[in-house]
Amino acid sequence: MVSTYLDYNLIARDMKVSLKRVSDQTIVARDTQYYRENIGNVTSVDEFLADYRLYSYAMKAYGLSDMIESVAFMRKVLEGDLSDDNSFANKLTDDRYREFAMAFSFSGGTAVSQTEAQLDELIGLYNTGILNIGETQKEETRYYNIVIDKITSVDQLLNDDRLRSYVFTAYGIDENTYSRQTIRSILSSNSDDPDSYENTVLEPRLSELETAKAEAQARLKEPDVTAAERLELEAKIATYNKSIAATNNYLAMAAAFDFDAAGTVAAGAAQTAGNKEATNELYVYSSPRVTPQTALLNKAYFEEKIASITTVDQLVADTRLYDYVRTAFDLNQVTIVPATIKNILTSDPDDPNSYINTIGKGNENYKALARAFNFQADGTLASGDAAQTAEQTTLTSNRYMTRYNDKDDEADEKAISAYKTAVARMTSLDDFIDTAKIYDFALTAVGLDPDTESARTIKRVLTSDLADPESFVYTLKDERYLTLAKLFNFTTTGEVGVPALAQSETQIQETAKTYIVNKSRFGSEDDKAAAKEEGEYYTAEIAKISALDEFLADSRLVSFALEANGIDPESVTVDLIRDIFTSNLDDPESVINQQENSAAFVALVTSFNFDSEGNLLREAKDVIITRQGLYETLDRYLHQTLEEQAGENNQGVRLALYFERMAGSLVDAYDLLADDALAEVFRTIFSLPDEFSSMDIDQQAKIVEKNLDLEKLSDPDELKKLLARFTVLYDLENNMGVDPIVSVLAGGGGSIGISADTLMQLSQLRIGG
Repeated sequence: MVSTYLDYNLIARDMKVSLKRVSDQTIVARDTQYYRENIGNVTSVDEFLADYRLYSYAMKAYGLSDMIESVAFMRKVLEGDLSDDNSFANKLTDDRYREFAMAFSFSGGTAVSQTEAQLDELIGLYNTGILNIGETQKEETRYYNIVIDKITSVDQLLNDDRLRSYVFTAYGIDENTYSRQTIRSILSSNSDDPDSYENTVLEPRLSELETAKAEAQARLKEPDVTAAERLELEAKIATYNKSIAATNNYLAMAAAFDFDAAGTVAAGAAQTAGNKEATNELYVYSSPRVTPQTALLNKAYFEEKIASITTVDQLVADTRLYDYVRTAFDLNQVTIVPATIKNILTSDPDDPNSYINTIGKGNENYKALARAFNFQADGTLASGDAAQTAEQTTLTSNRYMTRYNDKDDEADEKAISAYKTAVARMTSLDDFIDTAKIYDFALTAVGLDPDTESARTIKRVLTSDLADPESFVYTLKDERYLTLAKLFNFTTTGEVGVPALAQSETQIQETAKTYIVNKSRFGSEDDKAAAKEEGEYYTAEIAKISALDEFLADSRLVSFALEANGIDPESVTVDLIRDIFTSNLDDPESVINQQENSAAFVALVTSFNFDSEGNLLREAKDVIITRQGLYETLDRYLHQTLEEQAGENNQGVRLALYFERMAGSLVDAYDLLADDALAEVFRTIFSLPDEFSSMDIDQQAKIVEKNLDLEKLSDPDELKKLLARFTVLYDLENNMGVDPIVSVLAGGGGSIGISADTLMQLSQLRIGG
């Protein structure tokens, strides 16, 4: 008879070959194929439990064949939320049930409108968009000033998207509704030509609108106007104002260009230097924000105009100068009016009875403003004085340039705070559409105009199935809409759903737990504290990852995930990890399957939701088998089948194979003792009598700790020696024929174990005694 040692080594020396041999067996191959082809079609616990072939296959894989008939029990295992420590599977002492439930996602995850990572990304896009406004203005103005000088016809201008957009932005023309022929006629018009479009269409139209507006305003003042008529007149006046503004914009645009009636440049350039500068200013000022370009224009205006100011009244009458001064000296409160500025500028900051020190209560900004100008108490300048010296002007401008965007920054902070509060309360897509604080902020952040976008389009975008390349959002071929869809977690019916993450919530917890156990089970208290700190970092940061490259760029995350899966970070490079993650898991010749420890790498890769391109994998929401669960189940099934078949001929081989598979996961002696098969291997290795299993559990644990260094079980060489000893002693204990040479592997002489008498004495010891 072949010994247990030889039988075991025949299988274990090349586990991949042994598993391949099992996978090629007809029944195994057929059952595995059925499982692969059908588990993805299961969408509920009931369907899973009703398909005996699927259910029994999975149960066998996790060593739970003896529980197949306990359907009600297994239903409770599967339906629990593994992220909840009090769930049914988590409260069971046998980890096999939790591992079984981990392979599936019947309980789903936590539905949330936005994850913290999505929220941070959206706010980041909003802030980046704000910063880009100034840079965009600068670049577009640079382009415009270079190219407009080369334009020789209206058609050239209108055919250049960037030039046309710049002009339309400057003169308030809607790019989506304009008439090319109308714009061409306007730009080819000449105010000196009585037959021009400007004089035959625009001016008469403007006159009609102003007359109609005046008549409506006059009618409003009459006493017999009814409430209904008043509403109608007010609506008409608003329409007239809008049309008058548009017509004036057309006239201003016509005056800014020098095209002839044929739409060409007769001589010189399309614009004079002055008109080009005016267009630049209009473009910059079109932004609702004070950008760096706006601030520089305001600074230049102030420094040019202040030299001509001789009275306080002149200063406050110029709105640009007035606003500039208020901003420079941080006087933007609603209570600050022109009269306030006049009183400050005509007040003596050193006079305790002055306006500044009485009404203003010595406000330092008031004092700074007064000292920055040289006005007398009557608001005029003394003979020979200027409103400001060069030094005062420089001081004022420096203050302005450090404060010009304070108001916008404050508004942004309020908008972000309001968004966070509103989105935390959002429970459906209707809330998103109906809440301006959410809708406007989100669309602005991704570069969409909330005032022009169709709510119906946005609804269809946010309910698109991102796992379906044919869904609506992809037909738009616009990254802005796709970005918006990715930043929220609405289902196709508009409800708040479970987010797509690099790792599921449960998997993040499992990875962190495994890492902490691996790093601290044989370590010091400092090791445990460090492991927990890394676990907190991993849990917080991995949820923010949305692509493989982001993951690989964070060495702490990579090392953490590798070590959680029993892989030494020093043994792999980033390039190899990338190749492994993008490998075909089902190709035996792929990079991942060629690794010596391929099973660990498969476990690593399938614990993440990246596709072959390194992007976030968005699987169908109704698929209940997790990616890792599928491959874990297939692998466990082969191991379980291999061990069962080995046990049919020799139970010792099955025990040895099982011990080899489980040894590296043991945390303490109690883990070993809780598993009857592992405990039997231990008892055999150290020749412990049957009475050992009847001892107090704490005394058993002390004997395990005394005789077995669990940390060494992670060392393949140490484990090999231990199992060689087991196989020989197993044969001896079970009266199986053993070659004397093989028995040497047991470790030598006859006095190997612990006698029954000694065992009984040990059982009398007190814990710690």
